[in-house]
Amino acid sequence: MRSHRKQQLIGLLLLLVSFTAVAQTPRWTEEKAAQWYKQQPWLVGSNFIPTDAINELEMWQADTFNPQEIDRELGWAEGLGMNTMRVFLHDLLWQQDAAGFTKRLDQFLGICAKHHIRPMLVIFDSVWDPNPKLGPQHPPVPGVHNSGWMQSPGRKGLEDPAEYPRLKAYVQGVVGKFANDQRILAWDVWNEPDNDNKPAYERVELPYKADYVNKLLPQVFEWAREMHPIQPLTSGVWRGDYSSLDKAIPTAKIQLEQSDIITFHSYDWPETFEERINWLRAYNRPIICTEYMARPAGSTFDTVLPVALKEHVGAINWGLVVGKTQTNLPWDSWKRPYVLEPPVAWFHEVFYADGRPYRAREAEIIRNLTSQANGNSGDSGTN
Repeated sequence: MRSHRKQQLIGLLLLLVSFTAVAQTPRWTEEKAAQWYKQQPWLVGSNFIPTDAINELEMWQADTFNPQEIDRELGWAEGLGMNTMRVFLHDLLWQQDAAGFTKRLDQFLGICAKHHIRPMLVIFDSVWDPNPKLGPQHPPVPGVHNSGWMQSPGRKGLEDPAEYPRLKAYVQGVVGKFANDQRILAWDVWNEPDNDNKPAYERVELPYKADYVNKLLPQVFEWAREMHPIQPLTSGVWRGDYSSLDKAIPTAKIQLEQSDIITFHSYDWPETFEERINWLRAYNRPIICTEYMARPAGSTFDTVLPVALKEHVGAINWGLVVGKTQTNLPWDSWKRPYVLEPPVAWFHEVFYADGRPYRAREAEIIRNLTSQANGNSGDSGTN
């Protein structure tokens, strides 16, 4: 009874602070979204973080930002015919040094443009550690998948309405700065917003997290829209039945109703991947899969990427180069770290840290399909 009462009070508080959340800037029409998509090549890429960064903070902070490494790795991606990357930002970077962060982001976009890559930038993310901290980041936990990734906003930023003006300043600052920048493909406003991160962070996660998210997420869309970006806004559905709005869970319903273009995640077998695409056709908007490819789970380049090409659906796999995130290790490494016994096959990632493909045949498949779709000649994708 007490917990129910607490939940009611939380909901009331969030309702009071979110009365401005009703969108006044409309999302794109179906026609505008379709026209935008017609101007794009077949979109293929990876979720990108350089091999020497354990998380978003280490990628972007001044002391650890490494444009030379980014340039090297994006060159390998270009060699496969990849033309986009999905890249995560963080609100604490704006709080720490907005001008410096903006300068580094501009430099990153310049490197992307050099390699004919237009990234999708992720503004917020609800996955993994809910207590992010600026400064030096801890080293990887041996044998554990993504042991240092940080949520944005963290638990404090999400549960405390007094933090919301700061979050709004971040969203509008970064979107506003690059609202007319053709180098950016799209804005992914929030990655897996209602992820409760069980079992990895279950003990420290925010109770009733989805309640907070469902109040804040529409505001985030509106904050970004108020900057009138030329790029579309999206947030990818990732769980439950979203074949119709009536069947979608509350967070997914918000995502589908607010997104200019539809994005989704699928680490499933190709049959399920295709089923999800068929579900999303009902919304009559361009579709991009922003996370896929987990080899032992049945999601592979060999089987999924040809489906994406056939359906003219964008495909952004998780992971480009193996490194400090250790996402070549499976999710179950949170329960059983792979310290002595390696997995049978890499979970994610395309390249070793020296630029060699994990599987030469995979690299050939990606290169052939992107060349077939977009006319890229490509090279070996290696040093």
